[in-house]
This record gives sequence, C-alpha cells and structure tokens, in this order.
Amino acid sequence: MFKEAIAHQSFIGEGSNGTKVHWSVMDMAEFEVVISDPKDGKSYQGKVDGQHANRLIGKKIGGEVDGIFVGLPGYKLKITGGSDLDGFPMKKNIPGPGRKKVLAKGGTGFRPKKEGVKKKKTFRGNTVSDDINQVNLKVIEHGPKNIPELLAEEEGENK
Repeated sequence: MFKEAIAHQSFIGEGSNGTKVHWSVMDMAEFEVVISDPKDGKSYQGKVDGQHANRLIGKKIGGEVDGIFVGLPGYKLKITGGSDLDGFPMKKNIPGPGRKKVLAKGGTGFRPKKEGVKKKKTFRGNTVSDDINQVNLKVIEHGPKNIPELLAEEEGENK
C-alpha cells in the first residue's frame, strides 16, 4: 500500500519483500488558473508552474494565497474551487485531495432537471494536489497595478 505526502511530494511505500521504500518526485506541478475580479466583473486565465505551483499544493478551498504565486504581486486571492485532470470538480465539503462518490442533490457539479432529484456523482476533495488541472481564484484584496497590466508584463517576459 502506498501513502502520498503531498506537501513534500515524496512517497512512502512497501517494496515487494516488505522493506520500506522512500523516494521523491522531481516533477513540478502545473496548474491553469482562472482569476475572477469582482471589482470589474471579468476573469483572467493563466498558467502557474514550477515553484509557484508547488506552493499552492496543500491549500484548501476558502484558503487565501498571495498573488505573487500567480504573477500578481500585491494582490490577495481566495481559492474558490477547481477541477482535476479528468474534469471532476472540487467540492468544499469533501476533505482531502482524493476523489469520492457523493449523493448530490444540486450545486457544484450537478444541476438536477427536476426538483428533488438526487444522483451519485464523483467529486474531488477540497485540497489542491498535483492531480488538479485548474484552480479557480477570486481577488479579495487589490494591488497597486491593474490585473491586465501585470499579465501583459508577464507575457512580455515569457516571449
């Protein structure tokens, strides 16, 4: 049986002969981020990879992160959700980073066509892990520069 320690991205398990095995993963996490700004009603998309993406691992829905991790220095952001590589949405009331089947009656990930309909659906837990593909963020504290300016500067640096 393998056990994953997400914050350190290392794995602990048992070998075929019963000995303990410990190794680290060298892959860096990569996320697509959608940043919504309630001030102007727009949303902005971008990518986060490397060390900044690894700092998002282990954060939970509702947690606050510094905007520097997504290229927005001076901003404070709140994690509002996300989805994994297969499209399963994150749900705030499911603890941990794994997938779980839940009887849903509406809300995130399920819109019933009739009132009172319930359905068993698969959701991702409320913790960001390296299996997450998209992270949704909301601006809660604005910085000195506008978001379009900062994203334009970042695109200019990447070219």
